[in-house]
Amino acid sequence: MEEARWSRAQAAAAYNRVAAETLNGEVRENSKIGRSHVSMWVSGVQPQGVAPAILCQALSRRLKREITPEEVGFTVSTSPAQGALDWRVDPLIALNDLGSGVDADRRRLLTGGVYSAAALILPDETWWTAMAQPPAEEPAAGKRVGDGDVATVRELTQAFSRMDQRRGGGHGRRAVDEYLKSEVLDFLRGRFANDETRRAMFAASAELAYLSGWMAFDNSEHAVALSRFNTAVKLAARSGDAPLSGHILRAMAHQALDLGFRSEALKIAQASVHGDRYAAATPRERALLGVVHARTLAADGQKQAAARALLSAEDDLSNARDGIREPDRTFFFGEASLAHETACTLRDLGDHQRAVKEFRRSVRTRGAAFRRTHAVTLGYMGATQIAQGGIEEACATWTSVLDAMEDGIYSGRARQTVVDMRKLLSPFRKRGIPAVGALDARATVYLAQVD
Repeated sequence: MEEARWSRAQAAAAYNRVAAETLNGEVRENSKIGRSHVSMWVSGVQPQGVAPAILCQALSRRLKREITPEEVGFTVSTSPAQGALDWRVDPLIALNDLGSGVDADRRRLLTGGVYSAAALILPDETWWTAMAQPPAEEPAAGKRVGDGDVATVRELTQAFSRMDQRRGGGHGRRAVDEYLKSEVLDFLRGRFANDETRRAMFAASAELAYLSGWMAFDNSEHAVALSRFNTAVKLAARSGDAPLSGHILRAMAHQALDLGFRSEALKIAQASVHGDRYAAATPRERALLGVVHARTLAADGQKQAAARALLSAEDDLSNARDGIREPDRTFFFGEASLAHETACTLRDLGDHQRAVKEFRRSVRTRGAAFRRTHAVTLGYMGATQIAQGGIEEACATWTSVLDAMEDGIYSGRARQTVVDMRKLLSPFRKRGIPAVGALDARATVYLAQVD
């Protein structure tokens, strides 16, 4: 706590933020604490329930390195690489364990730790090679699976993906999980017409598992998201689809970066653009992989490398044109998305003026079908504007965020921009600026309604 420069009240507040996003409303022992709890733990009382895992996670995010229970002085063991986060666990087992109604995955993850750097260590190349090998023999039983079944999974993925872009990850993820556990698992255990169909079904299933992970990430259910990404990577590796593996690794890097795990995010992003994951990808997907890699380089302080990666991503996207068949999973990535990620990169490099320019380009060029990301972009832009001293300008931008959020967007990331907005406005509340007072009051009402 001294290293984190936290008071006991600040430690409790940070704990409660992590607990809220991890438990997602589930009541557990020590699911919410006060400063008195922290005082007891500092004095030597051993925390119970989910407290060790949650507190270590809060400290890890603050200090930008993994803090283990042992380092803090707790006697409980919480290995975050257990269960579905272990690369040796068959992805079909992970799918079979998906919960219905109550998220059983979240329960298991909380007994073995929450989102943690230890679960971000990727397997070596021998693992990837072994996973891509066809099975030694086909199952004797199971339903016959053909190309039409693959098309069905892909169509459902596209439908939910578009809803996610419009309404946010808080809509429909449980339905996706239920379909994964029931229909998709039966397909993966079935008898395939040929090896090409088998690989196609594993790839289609990987994309749906990835979508579930992305929706959980967007809704701030970070431990669940990591579990789904892990399963999706395994399924993609089984399919032998290298660009798809890169696509999922890119999402893992994005999440790790947002949560402050910078070195881990960089390693995963580097893996996402390694070998055929980038070389065999289409131009639009290359641009997506490359721009997230640029962001991780910027967060790591590698300014020149980040700039080069941004230029490469721009070149790749400029090569995405009619006649090149892009995978459906890249439908959302265009000029607006590239501008958004470029702006985040420039912001992390300290170039706020150019970052605001790119955020504006993103807002200007984004279509109406991508309302969730639009709200997130506006939230980031307002934060960058206020960092430049543009208080009135930031308030106008953030007003647009609330307009979007109040129109039915359910996204933890978008909601977090409203929380951050109130924090950034706090130094200006007593200055008598009408726009600040009006916006802060509106944000307070909004958060009270959704919390």
